[in-house]
Amino acid sequence: MSSQPPAPVDAAPLGLILAAALPPLLAFNQTPSATLYNQLLALAGWGLALLLLARATPGWRNGLKSPAALALALLLVAPLSSVLWRGLPSSLGLGATAILGAGLAVLLVAQGLSREQRGLAAEALCWGLLAAGLASVAVSLVQVFLPAWADGTVIARSGIPGRAVGNLRQPNHLASLMMWASVAAVFVTERRGWRGLLVPLLFACVFTVVLSASRTGFIGIAMLAVWGLVDRQLSRSARLALLATPLMLGVSWWLMAQWSAEGHAFGAASRLAEGAGSPSRLAILRDAWALTLANPLLGVGWGEFNVAWSLTPFPDRPVAFFDHTHNLPSQLAVELGLPWAGVVLALLAWALWLAWRGAARAGADAPLRRAALMLVLTIALHSLLEYPLWYAYFLLPACFALGLALPAGGAHAAPASARPWQVVGGLLIAGSAFAVWDYQRIVVIYAPPADAGPLDERIAAGQRSPFFGHQADYAAATTFPPGRQALAATRRTAFSLVDARLLMHWSRSLEATGDVEGARYVADRLREFRNPTGDTWFASCGDAASAPAMPQCQPASAVLDWRTLR
Repeated sequence: MSSQPPAPVDAAPLGLILAAALPPLLAFNQTPSATLYNQLLALAGWGLALLLLARATPGWRNGLKSPAALALALLLVAPLSSVLWRGLPSSLGLGATAILGAGLAVLLVAQGLSREQRGLAAEALCWGLLAAGLASVAVSLVQVFLPAWADGTVIARSGIPGRAVGNLRQPNHLASLMMWASVAAVFVTERRGWRGLLVPLLFACVFTVVLSASRTGFIGIAMLAVWGLVDRQLSRSARLALLATPLMLGVSWWLMAQWSAEGHAFGAASRLAEGAGSPSRLAILRDAWALTLANPLLGVGWGEFNVAWSLTPFPDRPVAFFDHTHNLPSQLAVELGLPWAGVVLALLAWALWLAWRGAARAGADAPLRRAALMLVLTIALHSLLEYPLWYAYFLLPACFALGLALPAGGAHAAPASARPWQVVGGLLIAGSAFAVWDYQRIVVIYAPPADAGPLDERIAAGQRSPFFGHQADYAAATTFPPGRQALAATRRTAFSLVDARLLMHWSRSLEATGDVEGARYVADRLREFRNPTGDTWFASCGDAASAPAMPQCQPASAVLDWRTLR
């Protein structure tokens, strides 16, 4: 007796729309993390999507053999191994594991969808991205032209005059969202036959990229034009609209130039005046490569680039504090080592090749696969210049799009159990809700209410948080008196954040515990950053009467291994 195909899941498209649309639009946040709630909403939203799609994925087991799934599985091991063998705080390891595990689940579900469901899922994803994009257009217009209307709760305030940042509060993230909305607009208007709407939709997205002043976004617009040039299966009107995106960029620039001529700030003009490249980004790539060569086999450890780079002598280092190399291959190489990163990157390249080869073939699902591939390629471009895939609201849609672009796993597959995805979906929803509650232990440390308890008690409660204990550690490291307790907290929070304030307190705690050489070494690193906090602290070294009381006025006598300090 043959098995019956799974029944369509009517609510699944709505779940996908919500998962794609809502996370980028949430403006409400609480100190100290500006985008935590966006990420938790993405995890919960995709958890709901997994629950609703679970019964429509008969071939998800076939996806386990795909190179993309293998790559994500290899990455999933990384934070766990760093927690067990490298000292990565469990709070950081749990967060990374949850996001990567969700990405793997979303990828497998997308690959395992039946042919009937793939088209519905792709359209729902694009509707969600288009809705998020159009709402972000409105948000951006307010941020640039009516900034007084931005209340910080419904519409985020832009901290950069003349530039839009969207509700994700980052111009580059806004630009990438606009690229996704542009691809979604092409797919939806082609599928629905609403071709007259494509030009205004694309112009709105391009104009918003100009408002963001994102150089990555300008390159993305060129990618849209290339798509229109090479994809002959698109309608003539769609190809012409895509080819016209550089012209839209020029018109948008001219309009904003007229606006700025009246005395208003135009962020893109000043941004491009800095040049096409970024000297600090090139410098961080140079330093990351030096760290990779020093740790070629196993890298510095997942999540350890921040502390490894900050505590390694780099006299010509960028003065900004970086917790990421801003380049996906470089980040994987420096943290995982060349063999591990090489295998992961080779598997991802193989997956992109399979997606490209499938999209190049003519067929009923070719438009779907080409749009999905474009979603992946645009965020891959961003990943060479930033780190968007470290955020759940970009990683999860990208994994789902990659699953749609790859060969269907459910074409001739025996039905597989839906239970794993129901469990994973439920865990993501429940875990996200718990994380919102858990985060309040951190909020009261940095933004205490009127009836808040003593700071020491709030910090101690925050340090017990399974997801955010490292953020409480930062408060302990920088507010407790220099000594063993502050030093222990410093060593934990350094995996998440190293800045001038932390380096200064780190040095003082090392001095207080008797490690004068370590104190001097950390102070030397602070000098390299040429930061006002450090300059103020070291100002006493010029006073002969004060200098003897501060061992950090003298340089360290030797170079220490950063691992001995963390």
